[in-house]
Amino acid sequence: MWSRTATLERVRQNLSVIEYRTPAEIEQMRPAGRFVAEVLSALIARVGVGVNLLELDELAHQMIRDRGAESCYIDYHPSFGASPFGKVLCTSVNDAVLHGLPHDYELVDGDLVSLDFAASVNGWVSDSAISVIVGSPRQQDQQLIATAEAALGAGIEAAVPGNKIGDISFAIARVGSQAGYKINTEFGGHGVGRTMHGDPHVPNNGRRGRGLLLRPGLVIAIEPWFLQGTDKIYTDRDGWTLRSPDGSRGAHAEHTIAITSDGPLVLTAEGP
Repeated sequence: MWSRTATLERVRQNLSVIEYRTPAEIEQMRPAGRFVAEVLSALIARVGVGVNLLELDELAHQMIRDRGAESCYIDYHPSFGASPFGKVLCTSVNDAVLHGLPHDYELVDGDLVSLDFAASVNGWVSDSAISVIVGSPRQQDQQLIATAEAALGAGIEAAVPGNKIGDISFAIARVGSQAGYKINTEFGGHGVGRTMHGDPHVPNNGRRGRGLLLRPGLVIAIEPWFLQGTDKIYTDRDGWTLRSPDGSRGAHAEHTIAITSDGPLVLTAEGP
């Protein structure tokens, strides 16, 4: 999850660079996408009542070691983080929606947990997130997750050559707004390649026909997130976890995609 503030700072310093990948490079990115999908599938299978967030982080860490991959999080220390992240997985529970720092907490029945994972395989990065309910679901939580997933699908559908970043942003916001959720634009999607966070920033709200022209070879993470009753967030005392100030629950969905002449290619989709 990349911040709009970080992007504006890169632009101010003339560091903003848009990179485009060749078809061969996009093929080289597929193993990272498959690995990220495999890890998230294993984590979802492990989630349950009584499971500790640190267990989930350790599972992801073990899979990284077994694969010979590299974590994108453990040494990550952007301007909006109080210190290096120190873990390999983001675990955001209930009123936490982004950047949840794993800690000693056992999941209970009805918890809503968002899992965000990024890793590098053979020098290429993929990034993905999913939200799930532990045990007995609440209808409002199911709707929140379904809306985040629908917004992700709409954003991906808009990610075609000839459209612009604003078309992706508009598609995401339309789904969220129609479901009654407010849209926060402080954190959103981002470019992906050799590193986890690059240009362009992909906000979760925007205007059709505005922003960067989408061309084949652009690889981005699209990641809508919503809170049930607010669009406001604050940083927890751990220096990382972003929470709602009113206790609203949050949901987060994300895929890394490549824009191709044949349409969007979801690199972090499950399956072969």
